[in-house]
Amino acid sequence: MTDLHPLLQKLQAKLAVSPLTKINDPELADRQLELWIKRDDLLHPIISGNKWRKLKYILNQALHNGTDSIVSMGGAYSNHLHALAFTGKALGLKTIGYIRGERPAQLNATLHDLLDWGMELRFVSRSDYRQLRDYKGHDSLPELQAGQYWLPEGGATDLALQGVAELIDEIDVGFDTLVVACGTGTTLAGLLTSPLTQQAIGAAALKGGDFLIDDVEQLLNNQGIISHADRRILVDYHFGGFAKTTPALLAFMQDFQRQHGIELEPIYTGKLLFALYDLIRKGYFPAGQRIVAIHTGGLQGKRK
Repeated sequence: MTDLHPLLQKLQAKLAVSPLTKINDPELADRQLELWIKRDDLLHPIISGNKWRKLKYILNQALHNGTDSIVSMGGAYSNHLHALAFTGKALGLKTIGYIRGERPAQLNATLHDLLDWGMELRFVSRSDYRQLRDYKGHDSLPELQAGQYWLPEGGATDLALQGVAELIDEIDVGFDTLVVACGTGTTLAGLLTSPLTQQAIGAAALKGGDFLIDDVEQLLNNQGIISHADRRILVDYHFGGFAKTTPALLAFMQDFQRQHGIELEPIYTGKLLFALYDLIRKGYFPAGQRIVAIHTGGLQGKRK
C-alpha cells in the first residue's frame, strides 16, 4: 500500500470526526429495532461523506504519479464534482469537469462554486456524456494530455472502495445491517469489502437502477473480493427519477429533521431514510436488529 501523500495527510488532518448517532424513535422501540446514523455529513462542510472517502486514495495515486490535472464528469448539481473542485484547489491540482447537458443561461450555485475553485467546465451533450461512461481507467480517456488523470463518474473506481471501507472500522457498535444510498453503487461496494458487513442494503437514487447490482459486483470482482454478505438494492424509491421529489418525500424529510435534528437532502439521503422507514413499517427487519444508515453528505445539492 502506498503511503498517504503529505498533501493529503495535511488535508485529512482538517477533517472532523464522523460520529455515530442513535435515533431515539418510539416507532423503532415498539418494533424492538435500533437505528444509528453514521454522520459522515459532519466530516467537512464541503468534502463531506462518501465524497471524501472515495476521492482519498484516488487522489493519492494521482499525486504519487505526478498528476497535475484531474479530469472527471458529472451533472449540473454533482456532489462529486463539487468535492473534487474544492479538493483539487486545496491540493494545487487543476480540475476539468465534463458537465451533462447544455450550458444553462444562468449557472446554479454548484456550478458557480466549481468555477470559483478553478474547475474548467466543459458542457457536453447527453449522448456524448453517456459515451464518457465507457472509460473506466485513469488513463483510458482518448486525447488525455500528459499529466492528466481521468476519474469516472462519481469516483467509481477500485481505489474508491479502499476509502469507503475505512468507514466500517469507525463504527464502534455491533451491527446487523448497513444501509446506504446508491448513485453509482461504489459506496455500497466499498462497504461490502469489509468482513464485518453481514447484510447491506442500497437504495437507488435514480430510476431504472437494476444495473447497479451488476456494477457493484463488477467493482468487487475487479478487486478479487468475494463478499458473502447478503445484499439488496432497492429500486422503487427513486420518486420519479434522479433528483426528482414528491410532496411525500419532502414531508418525510422535514418531519425527520424536526424530530431528530439531522438534515437530509432529497437526492440521496432523503430517499434512503424514506425507504428504510418504509421497510421497517412493513416488518422487513426482525426484532432485535441494529441498523446503521450511512449519511453520505451532499447537503449542498439542496441549493438552487
